[in-house]
Amino acid sequence: MAVRIRLSKRGRRKLALYDIVVSDSRSPRDGKFIQKLGTYNPNTNPATVVLNDELTFDWVMKGALPTDTARTILSERGVMLKKHLQVGVDKGAITQEVADQKFSAWVSNKEASKTSNANALVSKKEADRKARLAAEVKIKEAKAEQVRAKKIVAENPVAAADLAEATDAPAEAAE
Repeated sequence: MAVRIRLSKRGRRKLALYDIVVSDSRSPRDGKFIQKLGTYNPNTNPATVVLNDELTFDWVMKGALPTDTARTILSERGVMLKKHLQVGVDKGAITQEVADQKFSAWVSNKEASKTSNANALVSKKEADRKARLAAEVKIKEAKAEQVRAKKIVAENPVAAADLAEATDAPAEAAE
């Protein structure tokens, strides 16, 4: 019996959620499965993955083959790297301590990368928000200046003529 680790779709149209399951390769996508390993929600930013890493690692070591998408998810979580290191330990190429050190170094590097990416995203959003706010302030100031000019014209027609001459004089000087 060929066993696959794959995604089983649930949810509704345009808002799909997926279960990460172990199933017989002959069973339908959303059909009978052997065991549920976790969930995958691609609708969030970033996508949310809840996965039992130890159980998944056990199934991968037993020979369950992940589909392409499942392999990507497992690689992102480090299950495939852990399998690779464990195969090296089983063959005697490296010791278990070295494998554990490499895996923990990878995990810490991955967490640092996620943190820096999240910080960059937050700072980008903040800079974008500040730029939009500055543009809005400029527009409001321009409108306020127009309102002030209209009030001056309405209150004092003589001052309006002086204002018109003052605005025309710099334009003539520039030419």
